[in-house]
Amino acid sequence: MALSVRPLYDRLVVKRIEETETVRGGIIIPDSAKEKPQEGEVVAAGNGKRKDDGTLIPLDVKAGDRILFGKYSGSEIKLDGEEYLILREDEVLAVLEK
Repeated sequence: MALSVRPLYDRLVVKRIEETETVRGGIIIPDSAKEKPQEGEVVAAGNGKRKDDGTLIPLDVKAGDRILFGKYSGSEIKLDGEEYLILREDEVLAVLEK
């Protein structure tokens, strides 16, 4: 299924990668008590950032990259019943290498 949104400039559309259910000491932690993961997969990326003189600076991250981002980064959106995050490239902390 193709994503029906194209981010502009240096923005990325990211799908969070959910952690598996955590069990500590035999106690299942409810969803409401879990922290949201700070890891995701880039599903769409803008073309890059424009400098004042109009020169385009391409992004270092691309669709398919797994990234780490700050806990409160970006804006949450919902598309076709799925939750995504839109954030700027400068909010990306690291790209996870395979």
